[in-house]
Amino acid sequence: MADGTRSNQQGDGNNGRPPADEAALSARLTHLEERLSHVRKDRDSRSAQQGGEAETGSAKASAMARGFRLSSELVAGVVVGAVIGWGIDRLLSTSPWGLIVFFLLGFAAGVLNLMRAAGVAPSDHTDRS
Repeated sequence: MADGTRSNQQGDGNNGRPPADEAALSARLTHLEERLSHVRKDRDSRSAQQGGEAETGSAKASAMARGFRLSSELVAGVVVGAVIGWGIDRLLSTSPWGLIVFFLLGFAAGVLNLMRAAGVAPSDHTDRS
């Protein structure tokens, strides 16, 4: 133990400089850290680009889902109105007036539902306290 501490305290005659193999190791470590930082930057930039593409894809899917929902709101209103009008025509023998009137009412209801779903028109859910 005494030999190991003496040699470390005296510096082995190198006047405080590290040995040549330690200097080479330090240079290799510095070079490796530089290469590693470049690889990490490249990987981060690629993942950011792919993440942006994935977000764009999910935004497109979300927009398409919203479009399908809005179109189904309109179609459902028209179809329900036409069916009710056809039913009234069959029951009361008022053909084609029930179909025409309820088709137009269904269209108006579909447009109103479309506007509510899109957030253009206020919904009927108000707090009446």
